[in-house]
Amino acid sequence: MSALERPAAPAVWGPPRQRTITWYDPRAAAEAARGLSGRELLEAIAAGELPPPPMASVFAFEIVEIGDGEVRFAVTPDESAYNPIGAVHGGLTCTLLDTAVGCAAQTLLPAGVTYTSIDLQVSYLRPVQNGDRLLAHGWVTKPGRRVTFAQGDVRGEDGRLLATATSTLLVLSGD
Repeated sequence: MSALERPAAPAVWGPPRQRTITWYDPRAAAEAARGLSGRELLEAIAAGELPPPPMASVFAFEIVEIGDGEVRFAVTPDESAYNPIGAVHGGLTCTLLDTAVGCAAQTLLPAGVTYTSIDLQVSYLRPVQNGDRLLAHGWVTKPGRRVTFAQGDVRGEDGRLLATATSTLLVLSGD
């Protein structure tokens, strides 16, 4: 049944809520990135000199810190990220971890070189609730010319460990 065919929502559901997502053409950042190292690209995004990727705008991820082989992101999910049991959907945490480990690898790449995930293993340790500020840390455990290994974790603002990840990333030559 499509959304157009659904009957009106019962009054007990309350009024519908909306969330607006704004993003910029990702091709502009991709074009500008060709002459930047991975770290320079992330620094330009963090400084507001280049737009964030659209996916970061979906969840309002913010870059908190950039180093060589490591990054930190933060996000405060709202109720639009809830799953049917009233907690923040694990997909948001997974996406945050994928972003953190990928960007950690990206900080070590020269201009013209990119990456893609080969695998991502996530372990969820505690539920995330609406309004919990999440702090993600991604770091490279073994850089490589073709394959890079990275780990990450997500913690609450109180420092409690909420989820962990390990990832293998394929380094793609710009040739």
